[in-house]
Amino acid sequence: MKMSIATVSLSGDLAEKLAAIAAAGFKGVEIFENDLLSFPGTPADVRKMVTDLGLDIITFQPFRDFEGMPAENRERIFARAERKFDLMAELGCDLLLVCSNVSPASLGGIDRAAADLAALGERAARHGIKVGFEALAWGRHIDDYRDAWEVVRRADHAAIGLVLDSFHIFARRTDLKPIRAIPRDRIFLVQLADAPMLDMDSLSWSRHFRNFPGQGDLPLLDFMEALQVTGFDGLLSLEIFNDQFRAGSARSVAVDGKRSLLFLLDQLRERSGERAPLTLAPLPPRSKCLGTEFIEFAIDEAEAPAFERLLRGLGFARAGLHKSKAVTRWSQGAINVVLNTEKEGFAHAFNLTHGTAVCAIGLRVADAVETLDRAQLLLDRPFSQAVGPGELEIPAVRGLGGSLVYFIDPKSELGQVWDIEFAPTGEPAGGAGLTTVDHISQSMHYEEMLTWVLFYTSLLDLAKTPEQDVLDPGGLVKSLVVQSGDGALRIALNASQSARTQSSRFLNEAFGSGVQHIALATDDIAATVARLEANGVALLPIPENYYDDLEAKTDLSPERIAELQRHNILYERDGGSEYLQVYTRTFEDRFFFEIVERRGGYRGFGATNAQIRLAAQTRLAQRILSQPEG
Repeated sequence: MKMSIATVSLSGDLAEKLAAIAAAGFKGVEIFENDLLSFPGTPADVRKMVTDLGLDIITFQPFRDFEGMPAENRERIFARAERKFDLMAELGCDLLLVCSNVSPASLGGIDRAAADLAALGERAARHGIKVGFEALAWGRHIDDYRDAWEVVRRADHAAIGLVLDSFHIFARRTDLKPIRAIPRDRIFLVQLADAPMLDMDSLSWSRHFRNFPGQGDLPLLDFMEALQVTGFDGLLSLEIFNDQFRAGSARSVAVDGKRSLLFLLDQLRERSGERAPLTLAPLPPRSKCLGTEFIEFAIDEAEAPAFERLLRGLGFARAGLHKSKAVTRWSQGAINVVLNTEKEGFAHAFNLTHGTAVCAIGLRVADAVETLDRAQLLLDRPFSQAVGPGELEIPAVRGLGGSLVYFIDPKSELGQVWDIEFAPTGEPAGGAGLTTVDHISQSMHYEEMLTWVLFYTSLLDLAKTPEQDVLDPGGLVKSLVVQSGDGALRIALNASQSARTQSSRFLNEAFGSGVQHIALATDDIAATVARLEANGVALLPIPENYYDDLEAKTDLSPERIAELQRHNILYERDGGSEYLQVYTRTFEDRFFFEIVERRGGYRGFGATNAQIRLAAQTRLAQRILSQPEG
């Protein structure tokens, strides 16, 4: 099996695309005609460039509006095909992709199409070329892979085969069972694409919203299972049209593409329970995440006192001092916050670039070494730095915005990191009733969002929620969550195409993507908030109108609503479950904390309150900016 990707999937010129494809470890490439037409050299130059990069051109595409054309157009069309065959010989490519006709001038009929393809196959064979026929979901007469297969079957020519494209099949909601009966040697190429479920015409859906396997909602594993039954082990390629990808880094997107195929085939192996033509050597299993072990901030000495005061106000105690570094551990319940004020090393470099920010997240996993092994096989970038005496080498990979994701497990000495690396302070625990990290919210560039969805879900045993639009005073914010089934880890991913949203402003303040807020759980939000207020923690003020509306749309008693309003607590109900949340004011215009209480098995994130919170934060920021200095 040869894994490939189409040049149309990436940004940049043809040379940039090919270099990115090779660097990601693909062995094959589909050359899209427009990329060749805009290339300033000859087809022979492209062939040399591809060969030098260790790639093979697996197909040239697309050849449009071929079958079923009126008699007066046929000679011109066949002449055009002959020119393509000559060009392909220069490219060193032996497969032409023909997509079903969309021309209003075309004529229907399976036999007519089969006769045209048989004639094309005869001409192609003389050039040592094969032709793959694909049904477009918006084809004028052939829009179903079953009809395309029937055309290929009736053409009955060794040079004519079928191209199966998962997007076109799912766009038509076509039954997958007939795939199982197609002879594998008649399938010349399989193209894969995922996509979000959208209610729109197939052409627009295809041209703008395709994405890599695992980034969308299509049941690609069902498609792959049907394909596996045929014994197919040939060309497997990604063909993606996506506006976010066109705005992103070609190298990053190409790596995502390869990672998505590795992840898909690993899932197929798990589902099938056996080695089959389409599966690869098994990867270590996706890691079960047991929770957040720590959140590390890179901070300089000048800002550290103010942040430490905030932590004390939130009820944290300084529990440990690193034995050899300027690093402190603050804890409360099962929450560990690490402050790193080192003058050299990774955290220092991160602070110079981003200012006070989360530079690392430590995740508790079942097996840290296996998690790192899987990460590397999925092309995630490992991280290591010099380890001093008495320190542990904690497995880590690069995360969002150049930050780190560490892996700690309870089965090795990594589980004793606080005892091994830190000396206890003896400081008595204060406490405000905070128990665990409920969720971590990360803001990123819009074109990065699908990258990090795939990063988390391919590496860890996490599922993604449907994407939601959140209304910010400055525009729309796209938001989704990746989370474990038991809620031990929840990470919210947020991005916006508007430069005026809070999410986008954070990117400017923090000089890149990162953690914008951390939600901490409590079992009694009223008691926790009372302690925070007594400790002088400034909370985000919520307008009175919110509570008037809450009284109108819920059956909460006036006394309870008054209590919520007194403490600026937001409220959401879902059936019999409830969610209560309150926010601190933003620290240094960068990040903030959220305090949450979940009741009755609530699984959401207070979506109905997001607009209220964003408007309140914007209003407060504007008021602060309008105040005269001094």
